[in-house]
Amino acid sequence: MHTANLTREETAARSAAVSVRSIRVELDLTGAPERARSGFPTVTTLEFASTTSSTWLDFIGESVERVVVNGVDQEVVYDGARIAVHDLADVNTIRVEAVGVYSRSGEGLHRFHDPVDDRTYLYTQYEPADSRRVMACFEQPDIKAPYTFVIDAPAGWEVLSNQSAATVDAGVGVQRVEFAPTLPISSYITSVAAGPYARVDGDWRRDEQHIALGVFVRQSLAQYLESDEILEVTRQGLDFFTDAFAYPYPWGKYDQIFVPEYNLGAMENPGLVTFTEAYLSRGAATDAQRAARANTILHEMAHMWFGDLVTMKWWDDLWLKESFADYMGSHASAVATRFHDAWVKFAANRKAWAYQQDQLPTTHPIVADITDLEAAKLNFDGITYAKGAAVLKQLVAFVGDDAFFDGARRYFAQNAFGNTTLDDFLVQLSAVSGRDMTEWSRAWLQTTGVSTLWIEKDAEGASVLVQTDPRPHRLRIGLYDDIDGRVVRRDQLALDIHDERTPVELPDAALVLLNDDDLTYAKVRLDESSLATVQNSLSAVEDPLARAVIWSSLWNATRDGELIASQYTSIVRAHAPHETNIGLLGGVLANALFAIRHYVAEDDRAQEQRQWVEAASSALQSADAGSDAQLSWARAFATASAFDDARAGDIRALLDGETPEGLVVDPDLRWQLLTALVTTGHAGVDEITAEQQADDTGSGRTAARRALGSLPDAAVRADAWGQAWNDESLSNDHLDAVISGFRAGGRRDLIAGFDDEYFARIGGAWSERSIELARRLVVGLFPAAPSLAPVDAWIADNASAPAALRRLVVEQRDHLARELRVRAAQAQSDSSSAAVL
Repeated sequence: MHTANLTREETAARSAAVSVRSIRVELDLTGAPERARSGFPTVTTLEFASTTSSTWLDFIGESVERVVVNGVDQEVVYDGARIAVHDLADVNTIRVEAVGVYSRSGEGLHRFHDPVDDRTYLYTQYEPADSRRVMACFEQPDIKAPYTFVIDAPAGWEVLSNQSAATVDAGVGVQRVEFAPTLPISSYITSVAAGPYARVDGDWRRDEQHIALGVFVRQSLAQYLESDEILEVTRQGLDFFTDAFAYPYPWGKYDQIFVPEYNLGAMENPGLVTFTEAYLSRGAATDAQRAARANTILHEMAHMWFGDLVTMKWWDDLWLKESFADYMGSHASAVATRFHDAWVKFAANRKAWAYQQDQLPTTHPIVADITDLEAAKLNFDGITYAKGAAVLKQLVAFVGDDAFFDGARRYFAQNAFGNTTLDDFLVQLSAVSGRDMTEWSRAWLQTTGVSTLWIEKDAEGASVLVQTDPRPHRLRIGLYDDIDGRVVRRDQLALDIHDERTPVELPDAALVLLNDDDLTYAKVRLDESSLATVQNSLSAVEDPLARAVIWSSLWNATRDGELIASQYTSIVRAHAPHETNIGLLGGVLANALFAIRHYVAEDDRAQEQRQWVEAASSALQSADAGSDAQLSWARAFATASAFDDARAGDIRALLDGETPEGLVVDPDLRWQLLTALVTTGHAGVDEITAEQQADDTGSGRTAARRALGSLPDAAVRADAWGQAWNDESLSNDHLDAVISGFRAGGRRDLIAGFDDEYFARIGGAWSERSIELARRLVVGLFPAAPSLAPVDAWIADNASAPAALRRLVVEQRDHLARELRVRAAQAQSDSSSAAVL
C-alpha cells in the first residue's frame, strides 16, 4: 500500500485545490463488544469547494462500499489507501460508505476487552495520519474543517468526542449521540472514545468563562484514578495559559481520558485529551511520577493553542507545536503547580534524549525537511521535542519572558484557526523583541548538532571557554566552593558567546560549572579540578538544578567515551543513595544500568553488574521507610537482578512479603521481582501462572507474557522470536512484551542465532505491517552483535529500501557502533587513571 505514504508535494497541491466547508462522520460501534466482529460501518459526508475536477480521499479500512458524488453514485476506485473521486463541481458533497477495522496496534480506532470484567473500551489515536482508519478524509494538517460526529453505541456507554453531545437518542440497547460541530480543526486531532468508562466531573471558572471538566478511565482502574490532583493541575493550567496567551480556551469542554495499550504519553485532541494508563499507578507512586503526569497534562494543554488553535501547514514545522508544548509543560509546572523543580528533571533527563538524537547520523534541524508521512512519523523524536524545548528556553533567555509571551499572543491573535510556518512566528517575535530573529533562527532552528563547552588554559595561563560547532549562547558560569561539607555557589558569571574560543576571567573555585541554571542547549565538560570535587562531593551540591547539570555532564562524557564507564558507575554508587531529588534519582539509576550493560568493557561487566546489584540492595535497605527513594531503589534492585542473581534470595524474600518497613510491593513491582527470578532461572512457568491468576488484568497478562518469554531457555526464546514476527494478533503492548522477553537478561548466547534472520525479515515487515508495529520490530529486535559487518551489509544492499526503514536501521547501527567504540576504549584504558572532562 505505497499510496498510503502521502508526500508533501501532492498534499500541498490538494490543499490548493480544495476548501472544505464541513465534514460529518457517522460511526456504528454497536457491534464492538463482539470479539469476532473485526470492523465497523463508517459513513463520511464531506462538503467542499474545488478548483479541480478530480482528487482523492484517504481511507484505510476493510472495504469501501459506496461513493456518491453530488448525488450520483460513482464506481468505487479504491487501492486500500486512496479513494479516487471525479466529476467534481465548484461546490461538492461526497458521501462515502465504508467499513473500518478495529485496531490492536493503537492506530485508528483501538479496541480493548478488559479481562477483569470483560467490558469493551474504544478510543482513537490519529497523529500523524490515522484518522483515515476511521473516516474518509483529507489526511493533512492544512485542510481544516468543522467536524460533526454521530455515534451509535451500546446503551449505558460513555460516548465522547471533541465537542459536547448536542442530542442523545436512546433506544432499546443502543444509543445515538450526535455531537455539536467542532470549530475548524485538522483531521488528526479529531477524537472519539466509547465504552463503560468511569467518570469524574469538575469545572473551571474564570470571569464569564465556564469550562466543564471530565476525567475518564476504565472501571477496573477507577480506584487508582487520582482525580482530585488531575483536576487541580488542570485548573492551574487553565489559569496559567489563559493569562499567558491572552486568548480564552476556545474548545468548549475539557475532557481527559486514560486509555489502555496507548502508543504515546498523551495526545492533544481538543476537548478530549487522551493519556496512557501508565500515568496511573496500581499501588505506590513516586512524586516524580506525579510530576511527570502533571507535566504531560500541561504539555497537552499548551497544544490547545500551539497546534490546535494554530496548526503547522505541514510536518516540517512540527516544532511549532511539539517544541512549544514541551517547553510549556516544564515552564507551567514550575510556575503554576507544586512541582516547582520541573526544570531539574528536564536538564538531566529530558535533554539527554535530545543530546542522543542530535549525535546520530540521521539528526535533522528542528525545522525539518519532511518529504512524506513516513518521515513525519519518525520525527516525533528528541530533536522535535526536547531539543526544541531546550532551544526555546535559550530563546527566552535571549529575548526575555515578556517578549516571548507577547510574541505568542500576537501569533495566536493573527493566526487563530489557521495554518502557519516558521516565519509566521518569527515575524511576531521580531516585532515585539526589537531583534531580527533571522540569524538566531539560522543558528538554532535550521542547523543540526550539539555544541560541547569546556574551559582550558591558553599559553599565558588565562582561561578560555571553548565550544565545538559554534553558536550564539547566552549562559552562566557558576563558581562553587566547599564550605563545611556543603558545595554552594559563591558567584555566577553571565556572558554571551559566539565564537569557538572566548576568553573569560575565572577566579579559582572548587567547582566551575558551565551552563549553570541550564539556560542553553550544549553538552558541558568538567575540568580536572571540578571533576575531583564532583567525585568527592556531588551529593553535597545544594542546588538541585546544578546537580542536574553535573549529572548530565557526567552521563554525556560517559556516552562519548571521555569518562571511563566504571568511573561513572563509581560516582553513581557513591552519590545516588544521597540524591534527594527523586526526578534526578530515577534517571541516574537507569543510566547506571545502561552504562554497565552497554559501555563497560566486556571483561569488567560481570564485576560491575555484581557491584551494582549490591549497591542497589544496600541503598534499598538504608532508604527512609515509605520514601520515594525507597521505592525507586526497590525498582532498580529488581531490574538489576535480572542480570545478576547474587541477591536472588532477597528478591524471593521481597516477593514473599519480607520487605523493609514502608515499602509497598504493588502488582507491578511484584512482576518486576518475579521476572528477575525467571530471567536468571530461579522461577518458572508455574509461578508465572500463579501470579497471573492473582493479577488477571490487562497489565498482568502483558507482564505474564513478558515473563514467559524471559525464561533462560533457547526454545523459549525461539518461540518468542517467532511470535514477534508471525503472530499478527498481538496487540502493540503484547508485541512489546514478547520482544522484551526475547531480549531479557542480555543473554546473547540464547538469541545470537537469529541475527541473520533479522536482516532478512525487516523489509517484509515494513511493507506488511503498520508503521507503528514495524518500528517496534525493527528497533526492538536489532541484534546487539559484536560486529558492524551484518548491518553494514544490509545498508549497502538495500539502498532502495524505504527511507524511514533505512533511517531506523542507520540509527540502530550508530548506537551499536558507539557501544563497541566506547567499550574498546574502556578496555584499553588504565582503569586507575583519572579522566579529564
